[in-house]
Amino acid sequence: MSQACPLCSPDPISEIRRSISRSNPLGAGPLYYIYLQANQTTLSLVSYTPTMTKLDVTSLRFFNIINGKPTSSERTNKIHNPATGAYLADVPIATSEQLDECVATAKAAQPEWGSKSYEERGIVLNKLADELEKNADLYSQLLTAEQGKPSAGATWEIQGSINWLRDISQRRLEETVHIDTPERRVITRHIPLGVVGGIVPWNFPLLLAVWKIAPALHAGNSIIIKPSPFTPLVTLQFIANCQSLVPPGIFSVLNGDDNLGPLMTSHKGIDKIGFTGSTETGKRVMQSASVNLKRLTLELGGNDPLIVLPDVDPEQIAPHIFWAAFQNNAQFCNAAKRVYIHDDVYEKVKDALVAYARKITVGDGSDEKTQIGPIQNALQYNKVKSFFDDSVEKGYTFALGGNFNELSGPGLFVPLTIVDNPPEDSKIVTEEPFGPILPIMRWKDEEDVIKRANDTIWGLGASVWGNDSARTDRIATRLEAGTVWVNEIHMYGPWIPFGGVKQSGVGVENGQAGLVGFTNYQTLSSTKKIPTFGS
Repeated sequence: MSQACPLCSPDPISEIRRSISRSNPLGAGPLYYIYLQANQTTLSLVSYTPTMTKLDVTSLRFFNIINGKPTSSERTNKIHNPATGAYLADVPIATSEQLDECVATAKAAQPEWGSKSYEERGIVLNKLADELEKNADLYSQLLTAEQGKPSAGATWEIQGSINWLRDISQRRLEETVHIDTPERRVITRHIPLGVVGGIVPWNFPLLLAVWKIAPALHAGNSIIIKPSPFTPLVTLQFIANCQSLVPPGIFSVLNGDDNLGPLMTSHKGIDKIGFTGSTETGKRVMQSASVNLKRLTLELGGNDPLIVLPDVDPEQIAPHIFWAAFQNNAQFCNAAKRVYIHDDVYEKVKDALVAYARKITVGDGSDEKTQIGPIQNALQYNKVKSFFDDSVEKGYTFALGGNFNELSGPGLFVPLTIVDNPPEDSKIVTEEPFGPILPIMRWKDEEDVIKRANDTIWGLGASVWGNDSARTDRIATRLEAGTVWVNEIHMYGPWIPFGGVKQSGVGVENGQAGLVGFTNYQTLSSTKKIPTFGS
């Protein structure tokens, strides 16, 4: 499934880019932007090979996992393929009683797990990675079937999850020694929180689950994952297959409806919630968790600006802009959602971007020629349509698209759409569509574009593109975002903290800081003998 990259190269990332461009320039975007840059420690190049046997998802049965055992429920919800509308599976909807049971068993199992060393827990994380590697084809096909993403995108999500588990397994949180004398010792150490609840969205259902699973388990906690009710299959299957690798109760999963999330966030037996989703829902999570002052990590929405300077080559920059914005069909919190192009090159960059976009194949993710799949669910489809309808109603100009229904078929397909220089206060500029409709705007004055880029409630990511390094750096340092990229984008890694400012989140995931977030600080202050009082 993968091949080694040229580690001996002085600049291996650049060598990988050239390799991909030579082999498949149009398909390079999903691989380059998220997977290749995210795994700098291993630097492996994913290539998708169609499977010999197509998976019949309807032949599988899916269960919640409580205390290491498969569990069903009277109520179920049906999962469908967003590209075809075809039925895939019924999955159980957990009850409040099942949540109570799951929390109780997780709490009972945690102390023994927490007493193990980082080395012992790291071995288990690597076994989880081995499971993903062994059954990568199964998980990849499940991802494409339920989420809709192309097979190449599913492949790198699996491989990225493997690399995240392996990287986190090597991390350690060492104690800090403040005083160490023959008479007295004072240290601060990291101890597990207890039971973690992980609430995961539908856009990257496995990878974003692993972002919570790996640090939670490695820090000595037990974890209960709640997958999105739209995309639970790959997570249910993975966690079920892992039960022989972990002690019972340590690693559980509960699929649920809209009631399960609030039950988890307010549950007195859950010590931390890790949530990825919209800002609106994140606020409700924070309010619910405040009842018993749970620890929180919230990775929320964004409205990321991408700023193009006047010295760019339009043909060179166009693919970067396209994949920055339309990766995963723009169903991506960190997608570039507002593109500011300098007036001197606006028309040429716009034309190059539109020409590039016209070459992209939108379709069923199981077709190896597909580069962008459908919108994942009908609720999101209608939300994206509202942005399109508003742009039509307001009379905005479309540089690309203009007919929302131009793609025929039963799936939830939306045509790639670019809105030409809409007003700064328009819905398409100020809100987050989470779908393939992109506004591009002109700018002339540097102070003005910085002000416009920062004029948002969100602050997740941003990027600046140009050949004048002094100018790109000057602009980048003034952007209000958790991550700012210069002449690159979506360069994630398990060693790099990821989080937002303003209303894009609380806390960070990944890196040492992300691992710390799954622990409490404890200071041990010890005098070796009881001193005489008053001495």
